[in-house]
Amino acid sequence: NLPKMNQQQQRLAKTHARSRRYSNQHRRYFSIQQHQPPPLPPWLLGPDGRRPRRLSPGVVGLHEELLLFNQWVAPTPAEAAIRCRVVDRLRALVLRLWPDARLEVFGSSRTGLYLPTSDIDLVLFGRWEALPLRALERALREEGCATDVQVLDRATVPIVKLRDSLTGLSVDVSFNMPNGVRAAELIASFQARFPCLAPLVMLLKLFLLQRDLNQVWTGGISSYALTLLAVSFLQLHDRRRELTLAPAHQLNLGTLLLEFLELYGRNFNYLTTAIRLSHGGAYVPKEEVQLDGAIHSARPSVLCIEDPLTPGNDIGRSSYGALQVKQAFEFAYLQLHRAVLSSTSQPGMFRSPLSSIVSAGPDLLRYREWAAGPADAL
Repeated sequence: NLPKMNQQQQRLAKTHARSRRYSNQHRRYFSIQQHQPPPLPPWLLGPDGRRPRRLSPGVVGLHEELLLFNQWVAPTPAEAAIRCRVVDRLRALVLRLWPDARLEVFGSSRTGLYLPTSDIDLVLFGRWEALPLRALERALREEGCATDVQVLDRATVPIVKLRDSLTGLSVDVSFNMPNGVRAAELIASFQARFPCLAPLVMLLKLFLLQRDLNQVWTGGISSYALTLLAVSFLQLHDRRRELTLAPAHQLNLGTLLLEFLELYGRNFNYLTTAIRLSHGGAYVPKEEVQLDGAIHSARPSVLCIEDPLTPGNDIGRSSYGALQVKQAFEFAYLQLHRAVLSSTSQPGMFRSPLSSIVSAGPDLLRYREWAAGPADAL
């Protein structure tokens, strides 16, 4: 008889299965006969919603599509306002419980690097003898403003997870964790230094989301870790000086995306190498980061990223399925490379290279349609 899988192995197996299904769907989607091109994604539709935008052949067309994708995926003013109302309702509840407490937004909601349906990360600052996780849970249930309330009190960072009852957006509340706010400020500084960072990260976030590889607890990597991977890539790029000076539309984002995927999907040595972002960035031996002997533990870290705010802390340690992320990046590189070559050989066709690795997705489309409606109920 085969040994039973523990919960972590079961989660990883489910993630692998979903990722394989999604990759196979995209392979079938992109291998449709040349005279029957697949439907175009919404970011390639013109203002009238019908006539498609034409892309240049080759990697220039991929660059053009990345710009259009980022214009489309960027949260609308209505979507941003919805998120603000969610935070305001929770802040009002918190202040009724603890008038001296302070609730702050961090993560992608603070930096602007969030998809319309992304979680909202909040940190609650206050003075308590013990973290009031259960007190917040009870208040949320009694108020009726949240569903799916969960207390993760055994996590490395204890949090209260919930789903806003009016919008369906997920919210994570942590307690007295100043590094969350500091990390958001750090990412904002990297965004100011590298104008091309945001377009790359937004596409990669959707790519991982659609493969269930965007959450640490399912074996994927966090949004913070993904952004730091992109920052390291730009820091150590041969043209890093140009990347810090030119606005995104003046660079070739298509080339940068392919280079990112090739690096982390095919060339990066996950076995021995750690990523350091301080002092301009560097690759260092894992032993320099994993000072507590984690490299020799029963489950050593596959992806090792030194926390720029806390040297010695490995941000990638809990991402036990990082090799699945690597495989996904390699798949994306091969698909995009094929799509770019195909657009070069047959330049007259309407094509969407990005559709070989991402789609708008029914959940995202439904949410955007709902968010564009009347806001009276919110």
